[in-house]
Order: sequence, then C-alpha cells, then structure tokens
Amino acid sequence: MLPGTVLFPAMDRLLLIIRYAWAAPASALGLLLAAVALCLGATCRVVNGVVEVAGGRFTRLFPLLPRVFHFEAITFGHVVIGLDHSLLAHLRTHEHAHVRQYERWGLLLIPLYLGSSAVQKLRGRNPYLNNRFEIEAFAKAAASPGGAHASVGKTDTNV
Repeated sequence: MLPGTVLFPAMDRLLLIIRYAWAAPASALGLLLAAVALCLGATCRVVNGVVEVAGGRFTRLFPLLPRVFHFEAITFGHVVIGLDHSLLAHLRTHEHAHVRQYERWGLLLIPLYLGSSAVQKLRGRNPYLNNRFEIEAFAKAAASPGGAHASVGKTDTNV
C-alpha cells in the first residue's frame, strides 16, 4: 500500500505538516484579511482543516469595493473568506480545491493565478472562467457528489 493509507500514519502526518507549512505564507495573508472581517462582525469556523470566515458587516461593505475585487468567496492558503456561511457551504468543494492548489504551489499560486488571468484577458477570454486554476476548481466541484459547487463538509469547530 502507498502513503495515504493507515499503514503509514507517521508519513501522513509529516506530509500534512509539509502541506500546511508550504501554504503558510498565503494562509498568513488570509488570516490578516480574516482578522479585518472578524472586526467587522464576521464569524469563523474550521471545516475539514480550513478556516472559513463569513458574514458580519463585511457583506454590507462589499458592494463598495471596486468591481474587480468582487467575489463570493476567496481563498488564501488554508483560509477562505466569503460573504456568508451558507454560500461557503455551497462553494466548499470549489474553494477547497484552491486550498489544495496552495498546498501544491505555495505562495507562488498568487502570481501564477494572476498570470493565468492576464493571459486569458490578452486572448480576449474571461480572465476568471478561463483561468487554469478556476477550471480545475470548477471541475473538482462538478465531480463532487453534490454537483456544480455543493459540498457541505463537516464543521470541526465554530469560533
């Protein structure tokens, strides 16, 4: 059997630590943004090892942001910030696919993501829908049992 099975729990734990450490700089940025959202009344949950922050006055201030910064949810490392928790539950598989991307690419995901969007824009395509990282996340969400985006995971804790 391969790592990832019960025969190698120490290896699984080590790989988990490495994935979290590799994504840690992006998670730190996410935690800074989450702190702002929490100050605006958002609430925090930990779902499947990912911090999810949503709600509060953040949702009322959101329309004031320039259109380019509008999002339903955004992921930085192991931190997902969204407009509300029911929406995050609906988008969970998609956003957790981005978490896996941060575990793979680390902080490099940010310039790679922006670069993919820039290339699509230059090609006259939608910089969001045709972004290679979004295509991967949409595919993961579509393949999940809940369908296009849905995947309500287990909530580890509510904070």
